[in-house]
Amino acid sequence: MKTALVTGGAGYIGSHCLKPLKAEGWDVVVVDNLSTGHKKAVTGFKLETGDIGDPDFLDKIFSSHTIDAVLHFAASAYVGESVQNPAKYYRNNVVNGLNLLTSMLRNGVKDLIFSSTCATYGNPTEIPITEKHSQTPVNPYGYTKMVFERMATDLARSSGLRPVFLRYFNAAGASDDGLIGEDHDPETHLIPLAIATALGLRGELTIFGDDYPTNDGTCVRDYIHISDLADAHMRALEYLRGGGEPTAFNLGNGEGYSVRQVIETVEKVSGKPVKVKMGARREGDPPTLIGSAEKARKVLGWQPKFPDLESIVKTAYKWHETNPNGYS
Repeated sequence: MKTALVTGGAGYIGSHCLKPLKAEGWDVVVVDNLSTGHKKAVTGFKLETGDIGDPDFLDKIFSSHTIDAVLHFAASAYVGESVQNPAKYYRNNVVNGLNLLTSMLRNGVKDLIFSSTCATYGNPTEIPITEKHSQTPVNPYGYTKMVFERMATDLARSSGLRPVFLRYFNAAGASDDGLIGEDHDPETHLIPLAIATALGLRGELTIFGDDYPTNDGTCVRDYIHISDLADAHMRALEYLRGGGEPTAFNLGNGEGYSVRQVIETVEKVSGKPVKVKMGARREGDPPTLIGSAEKARKVLGWQPKFPDLESIVKTAYKWHETNPNGYS
């Protein structure tokens, strides 16, 4: 049986890839230090608790399991925090990331699917953003993800590593069965914050800036359902295992929704008001991020099953209404 190592597999995105991997005939080994992940999210899967920054721990994992491919999700992933504490991001995303890459090569594992981000593009000069857009990040989070891509690309040339970079836009939603969903502490993502406000779990929601050059003055983002992201990972893995060349794919729906539109959609789905207050802009927030995923559609045959914001919000609302305290 093929075996996949999933780093950060107890986190939001990684955990949603576990069942699809199993369904595709993969044995799955999850590595997570549980600093932000949840044991309940990996119920039924092998969990090795440890840090990818520890070479001995990784070598033990690779020596005790015959790993055929790595799906790398383990990272620090808050834009605002990266601005306030960049050292943490360079340590976790770059230094520890390099440790993973060298451990893979030391143990003869070369196939890699990397959880990257549209934040590597920075302030876009064209909309929608394609994979050919220059990578000029405006925050440490995006920069560390870009550096990992560059490290993996250089190792691909020198050592035969075979990486595929999946550059997500805004992941959202929850699994169809409602068993796993989004649970961050602190929570910084707009949709779960708006839902928590609608459910009365928060007093109000802060809109960070209403003077951006957009239709209603608030930031515009491209949202992609977590299950569609998971499906793209399966297709990228199949592509790579079938001899596909190392490359990058954008993953988004190609539609932009403003902060105010997201709030209105949450109000529509929940039937409840979302109280808001205005705040100052956050450093490192581009006004508009909308991606083109045409390359993924053509090369991977990928087609999102949740192409609109309302269908995404409905699954998220179901999860949060059923699990108001998340996994706890």
